[in-house]
Amino acid sequence: MVDVSDAELAAARERWRQERAGRPIPVSVRFEAASARIIVDFNNGASFMVPARAIEGLQDATAEQLADVELLGETGLHWETLDVDYTVAGLMNGIFGSRTFMEAQRKGGQSRSPAKTAASRANGAKGGRPRRVP
Repeated sequence: MVDVSDAELAAARERWRQERAGRPIPVSVRFEAASARIIVDFNNGASFMVPARAIEGLQDATAEQLADVELLGETGLHWETLDVDYTVAGLMNGIFGSRTFMEAQRKGGQSRSPAKTAASRANGAKGGRPRRVP
């Protein structure tokens, strides 16, 4: 066990207070059904939004389950009925799930299918992608 003096503890608390005062703190979270997004509001008036269905573990959740989101302290989001937790910082950094899940999401747009090939050919018959104007 480490002995910490009262002065060291007071100094650590003061450093924490100063650090906390210099960053936005999440104050509320909600699911907005109209846009299907999770919205985190901060004490400085800023908000962060993320599509709920883009997050691993929430893809097949009902609107009622998604609305059952709560803040975990000042750093996390928790869905009790789904047993799903995420950090606000992780979501803001684009981490919406496990490495495997994220890789599958990234590759999704790169897939080839008969429907995608047919759509590409139809678009090409119309003149293809519009030219970029400098």
